[in-house]
Amino acid sequence: MRNFAGMKRIFIFLFTLIAAICGAEVPRVSLLTAMPGSEIYELEGHTGLRVHASDYDYVVNWGIFDFNSPGFVYRFCKGETDYLCAAYPTEFFFDDYAHQGRAVIEQEILLDSIQTAKLIALLDENLLPENRVYRYNYVKDNCATRPLMLIETAIGEQLIAPGGDETTFRKEMRRYHNDYPWYQFGIDLALGCGIDKPIGRREAIFAPVRLSEELKDNPYVGPAQIIGEQKIESHRTPWILTPTALGWLILVLAFVVRGTAGKVFDSVMFGVYGVLGCVLFFLVFFSSHEATSPNLLLLWLNPLCILGAIIPWLKSAKKLKVWYFFINFALLIVLAVLLLPMGRSLNPAMWPMIVADAIRTAVNLRHIYGNRIDKWPKLSR
Repeated sequence: MRNFAGMKRIFIFLFTLIAAICGAEVPRVSLLTAMPGSEIYELEGHTGLRVHASDYDYVVNWGIFDFNSPGFVYRFCKGETDYLCAAYPTEFFFDDYAHQGRAVIEQEILLDSIQTAKLIALLDENLLPENRVYRYNYVKDNCATRPLMLIETAIGEQLIAPGGDETTFRKEMRRYHNDYPWYQFGIDLALGCGIDKPIGRREAIFAPVRLSEELKDNPYVGPAQIIGEQKIESHRTPWILTPTALGWLILVLAFVVRGTAGKVFDSVMFGVYGVLGCVLFFLVFFSSHEATSPNLLLLWLNPLCILGAIIPWLKSAKKLKVWYFFINFALLIVLAVLLLPMGRSLNPAMWPMIVADAIRTAVNLRHIYGNRIDKWPKLSR
């Protein structure tokens, strides 16, 4: 089968080359970039490659997936999401985004006949049944990186060189998720220190919109043409409904609650932290996502936090209470010490949440020891 695929690729290349030599029409290839949409998987835009001549016009799209396929959500969390490469008429592509109210930017790739033949052969090879399914990677292998890779292979050189202004994957993500703070909060929880490492211009093109921007002054790329009208408006989340507002509310409550209300607060706070800790534990130790590990937040959010939700209601087990809260406090100190050297960038909502954890831990330790430790700060329970 591989030999057949290779022969087909060579045949297509030779056929296109001979047609060009004989004066036949050489197809044109364009990069299509759909502007961001309102769904979370549309916030960075979308990329496709258009191949068009007088008698045909189609788009190759690497962003096809079936959300309703069995176990999609579980496989997505585990890092085993398979995407599909497919080709269909260009009019369907334009109509789909026009219906969504999203403009499309078209940039023609300025290729000679030989380069065009190579690229079309590569596209046809990608569309073969044995090649069209690929393992999706959010920042390294997606609908933007694949077309660029094939174009560069056909040309024989890189269109976007490594280096340039340094940024990080996390900073780039926040650029597109600014109006979706809860989505970014989830990303900042789930993805670890790996996405805080400095990257250059080339790595930043995992976002289709950024790819289009980087190519606009390239000699191999023609001027951009805007097709359709961008009608989707940004809907910024009011600050009072953001994770940051929730974090500060938790911190204030951590200071003021006392008595039974304090126990209820601890149960809710540590219980939620414990559930999130179980999710992080799964992502770090069982997921195939390379970006989820290492994750320093596991020192703060871990399955042991569930003990913090139960312990305040136990009348006995004093040693267990002491050990848990001392260990929890020590882990928070280790987290604070490691954040800077590890280069971890925290979501603004996390700081007050972590401080609230430390406060309630100190309150519970003081409550356990009572007045025998008169040097403890007088924080109310």
